[in-house]
Amino acid sequence: MNKHIIFFALSAIFLPSLADAAATCSRANLTRCLDSVCAINVNSNPAARCQYCGTSSAGEPPKSKSMKSVSVGQSSKNTLSEKELKAAPTDPGQRYAWATAQCIAKLGGGCTPDDVSDAYDSLIEQSCTAAGISAQMSSLQADLKKTKSQSSCNTDITSCLVAANRCGPDYAACQSDADFDNFFAACSVEATGCDQYMSAIRTELFNSRNDAIANAAEAPKKIAESYQAARNKKRTSIQSTCADNASRDQCVETVCQNNMRNKCATSSEKSNAILLCKFYEVACTTIKDWINE
Repeated sequence: MNKHIIFFALSAIFLPSLADAAATCSRANLTRCLDSVCAINVNSNPAARCQYCGTSSAGEPPKSKSMKSVSVGQSSKNTLSEKELKAAPTDPGQRYAWATAQCIAKLGGGCTPDDVSDAYDSLIEQSCTAAGISAQMSSLQADLKKTKSQSSCNTDITSCLVAANRCGPDYAACQSDADFDNFFAACSVEATGCDQYMSAIRTELFNSRNDAIANAAEAPKKIAESYQAARNKKRTSIQSTCADNASRDQCVETVCQNNMRNKCATSSEKSNAILLCKFYEVACTTIKDWINE
């Protein structure tokens, strides 16, 4: 919008008539007139002046059946009517220039394009600031809609934290609190929509880190204890089977029942069965020293 060029042209048009007019321009009436073109629904839309008469980058003004101009209920002497507004351009720059020409002609009180600029440019700038804030709020609301559940956030951040290039699945690279905090901060940045859960998730993962480190320190001891328990259990079993040749006698009974025609009723069958099971005696004698350690 090259407003100053447009205003210069307008000045050339209105200068003769303005030179004849001795009255001073009423800034209040000028603002009322410009508002009737540029501030439609301004009470509910602070960005109205920017959207109607500022810049198209502020977005289109909202369309509503309840569209109201500030001219409603005011004197038509100082404002443009709804009927007159039907001829207003939709482009913000052109609309502002159109409003300038219409209001200067309407008021006929010595107002110039410079008066319009002095009275109304700052109002448009304020409205454009409001439009920017509105855009930021819209963006914030969109981000809030993306907020995830705490469970989902916990899963995402945990997966990030225990990755091989960070703490690792056993938290070996995060044994110091500083390392843990650095990696957690990096994962927090990557996790969008999780801000409200960060404190709780950090506490939970910090405790998990502490448990993992404690368990890692206890692991060798537990492994040694499990091997010792298994060794003792085996020793007890061997002691039981070798005591009083119990394992050999059990073997003899099985051989007699399954392999001897007369079930060892004869002395020769019994002797053969004992001979077949002799290896139990040899084994128990061989490991006697280990059993008695």
